[in-house]
Amino acid sequence: MTNDDVLDCFREAGALLEGHFILSSGRRSPVFLQKALVFSQPELAERLCKALAQNVTETFGKIDVVAGPAVGGIIPGYELARQLGCRSIFAERVDGELQFRRGFSIAEGEKILIAEDIVTTGLSFRETVIALGKLPGKVVGGSCVIDRSNGRADVGCKLVSLAQVDFPDYDPDDLPDELKALPPVKPGSRGLA
Repeated sequence: MTNDDVLDCFREAGALLEGHFILSSGRRSPVFLQKALVFSQPELAERLCKALAQNVTETFGKIDVVAGPAVGGIIPGYELARQLGCRSIFAERVDGELQFRRGFSIAEGEKILIAEDIVTTGLSFRETVIALGKLPGKVVGGSCVIDRSNGRADVGCKLVSLAQVDFPDYDPDDLPDELKALPPVKPGSRGLA
């Protein structure tokens, strides 16, 4: 799949939005990828994750467990695990820290792949790497459908993405006039109470 093919899936789902958006990092952008609209459609999730699974297998080989951060990594992590023929688990925030709960376990020596929907700054990814560091098994790398950082984000491990994009983003105190003229919207979930 090419970058354009991936973005076409987002367009098909009405998930490639334009306006003035507050990203989870606090930065501002004229483009937002509302991945929930893509992953609410199983056929699109399957198409994207099947292609990503091929890239993952070529890069990392056999995977035993796919682990993602809640909320963004749950659905793509599950579908990616289905395509790879392995288990899927997720970490959730407890007192501000990602933890694996709900009886999820990893055996010594299991190869773990971290899965995310979209990487922007890599924060959730790095937090997942830290949470997995408290468990047995070996993180072999990570994956995401779209790397919005275009390869610049530090995710704490090798990252395989289905697409890399470079949408502009700005410090909130240094906005271009066209964004200043629009009311900001925060469509993401980080920071919700």
